[in-house]
Amino acid sequence: MDKRQWLGCCMAVTLAIGTAAAATTRYKPFVLGQKVSGADAMTKVVANTRAALTKNGFDVVGQYVPFRNTTIMCATYPEMLNAAGRARNGGFGAVERISITKVHGTWQVSYVDPDYLAVAYGLHPLPKTDAALKAALGATKLFGSRRGLTRDELKPGNYHYALFMPYFNNVYRVRRFPNHAAAVKMIHANLMRHVAGSSFVYEVNVPGTPKPTTVFGFGIKSGKGGDHHILRVIDAHRYRGYAYLPYEMMVVGRRVISLRPRYRIAVNFPDTSMMGSHGFMNIMSAPGAIRKVMREVAGRRG
Repeated sequence: MDKRQWLGCCMAVTLAIGTAAAATTRYKPFVLGQKVSGADAMTKVVANTRAALTKNGFDVVGQYVPFRNTTIMCATYPEMLNAAGRARNGGFGAVERISITKVHGTWQVSYVDPDYLAVAYGLHPLPKTDAALKAALGATKLFGSRRGLTRDELKPGNYHYALFMPYFNNVYRVRRFPNHAAAVKMIHANLMRHVAGSSFVYEVNVPGTPKPTTVFGFGIKSGKGGDHHILRVIDAHRYRGYAYLPYEMMVVGRRVISLRPRYRIAVNFPDTSMMGSHGFMNIMSAPGAIRKVMREVAGRRG
């Protein structure tokens, strides 16, 4: 075997090892960043979190308080926006979500794992986003699933919670408008008016898409689809996955779409059982309630 053949064999072995490692890597939905003394006021923890994100290249596009002792912050990063614009329905992954919540006397600062998000939503890898989040907020541990999911289990077209449950690309078609501007104008106005108990969190234009694309983040204050109603049932864990919030609606051209609520809840809380006191059966009316809010915000009747 000559030198060139030997180098070729080494490269093939290295590639095979890397591919096998990627196939067996397990992903979890959330990252616990920092834990901060509960003696600090929420306003201080929120201000410090915002400053750290800004310092590390993020643009904080919105924040809100969905319920007591919890602030949700949303931010964009150039790598995330670029990846979102290149993937089918990638705008749903254009914005990073961060939660600041008090649990047993301590503030938990957590965020959606960009590696998990990239695989689940079919985005290109986000190593710069991941590094910037770790620099800004830390990375104490991954959580949200005991074993985690492999790439093949998580990626679009593969992940669904159970038989007959929706996949990533089975989007909910909320409404069609005459044009993009009309859709954006109505949704923005209705969120600002808190139609159907909604609350405006952010509005972000996604670059590089074939059609003009705008994604809205919004909360739901009350009812069966309300932020607190859902999370108090399915998230009673030591580390809270409140960075599940807020929800998104996306205007693509003149169409308004969203992820199916059943998919979105399940992909953020993949270990949740169907039955039991913290099971999905206790929020079985939530997906329909969320869809109803979206229809009303989009000005659709019925």
